[in-house]
Amino acid sequence: MKPITELKKEHIKKIKLIVFDVDGVLVPRGTKIKQIGNTTTLETKLIQNKQLEQVKELNKKGFFINISSGRGLYMLQEMFREVLPFVSLTYENGSATWYKGKIYQHVNSFKYMKGVFPKLKQVVNDNIKGFEPKEFIITIHSFKKVGEIEKLMRGEKNLYAIWNGEAYDIGVKKEQTKAVGLKRVMKILKVKKKNVMAMGDNYNDKELLRESGIAVTADKSRVRGDFYIPLNGKFLPADRLMEQILSIV
Repeated sequence: MKPITELKKEHIKKIKLIVFDVDGVLVPRGTKIKQIGNTTTLETKLIQNKQLEQVKELNKKGFFINISSGRGLYMLQEMFREVLPFVSLTYENGSATWYKGKIYQHVNSFKYMKGVFPKLKQVVNDNIKGFEPKEFIITIHSFKKVGEIEKLMRGEKNLYAIWNGEAYDIGVKKEQTKAVGLKRVMKILKVKKKNVMAMGDNYNDKELLRESGIAVTADKSRVRGDFYIPLNGKFLPADRLMEQILSIV
């Protein structure tokens, strides 16, 4: 892996689509969630104006921009409202994509989720903070790993459970991944793998980075890429990547 400062103009001459993960890339990691009975309180994160201006500038330079996240559509629309006219949102780990007012659903997970969700709701553990409201996947936030959840999920042959350090994402094996979402977006935008640069920082980004022409990791201790962003608390990883691209195009 090379540091992002070694990304040169010749590396990105074929790139047409830039894909960004959200948490740990465009905003800091961490989710503030609290669930009491049927009431869930969830913080909506904000994108800094600097990053929004960078995204606008990349669009002016001719790049398609895709946001690929485990987050739900409503939250992503709130976060990226200022750039929605030209940004596509692939949400809930590749489950569906919103683009210019149209939703493209990539997978139907309901028949799998309707059976496991009641079982998960019955798990009682002080480490569980709450269930994040979503359409296609199940996300359970907790202070640390929960043995009861992992034991339950080992018995679900059609589903995966990924621990990302603060939550479990539960989805359909092979069907509900960011790589599947990226492949659908590539068809919508009519671009090929060699035309894609993707950036992620967590375990659910592995397939996404493998499916891209140029992979950039924001946390090389979790996922590998062709280039990496050195961890630095002063700068968000997406900021560093966009600065580098805009300096060479």
